[in-house]
Amino acid sequence: MEGMITRPSLLLAAFPPELAGAGEHPPAGWRIGCTGVGAVEAAVATARLVAALTPSRVLFVGTCGAYHPRLAVGDLIWASDALALSLDVLEGRAYRPELECVRWPATLAPALPFPAHTVAVPPGITRDPAGAARLGALAAVEHLELTGVYAACHAAGIPCGAVLAVANRVGPDAHREWRENHARVSGELIAALRELGLFDGR
Repeated sequence: MEGMITRPSLLLAAFPPELAGAGEHPPAGWRIGCTGVGAVEAAVATARLVAALTPSRVLFVGTCGAYHPRLAVGDLIWASDALALSLDVLEGRAYRPELECVRWPATLAPALPFPAHTVAVPPGITRDPAGAARLGALAAVEHLELTGVYAACHAAGIPCGAVLAVANRVGPDAHREWRENHARVSGELIAALRELGLFDGR
């Protein structure tokens, strides 16, 4: 209808390299933003962007570390839900109040055609193999921002989802592997979304 205002879609990443150039040349109908690193900063930034732009949907892209042995560097996943996890809580050194929300599902439909997995969002990067195994019993991958992004979108009633590229295995070598792989797998993720026609209405 003539005169209707079309609400943009919002593409988010933690920081510009994980947008793989999409931030420099935003696709038509999309706005681009960065959340910063960590769940709290991501929640604040997402809430601000959602309030300012009132997007029709939010898609987060980024990298993650794999717990699941069947996931390899370069694999792309759909984040079916984001789960706040803590080894201290799991191992009984701390507890969460029963009223605290710790899981937020993706609400975009249809989901993109990547394997759907639960994403663990701990307070810091896991280095210990035993800790990674414990967290991996509840989630397939580890990521630091997604609970904040999903929580902010849920609060605003905005459909949200995320695609993550595996850049490393969780463990003592995770940061080295991430540095070696994150630019490449971020580029492959954005290329896959373009090939699927996400940015051109196909």
